[in-house]
Amino acid sequence: MAKCTICEKGAHFGNSVSHSHRRSNKMWKTNVKSVKVNINGAAKKMYVCTSCLKSGLVERA
Repeated sequence: MAKCTICEKGAHFGNSVSHSHRRSNKMWKTNVKSVKVNINGAAKKMYVCTSCLKSGLVERA
């Protein structure tokens, strides 16, 4: 499972609860993209979540 290299955001786990209140396992995956990023003037490929991209924490190559 991919994790954001900037904020370390990963998958979340919990229970899905039906109408009859039976519980089953559920996983929420983060919106992580593989992006070319400028680091010290060089382009490098990283996994970055879309919230970090939108907030401007990373500069795309």
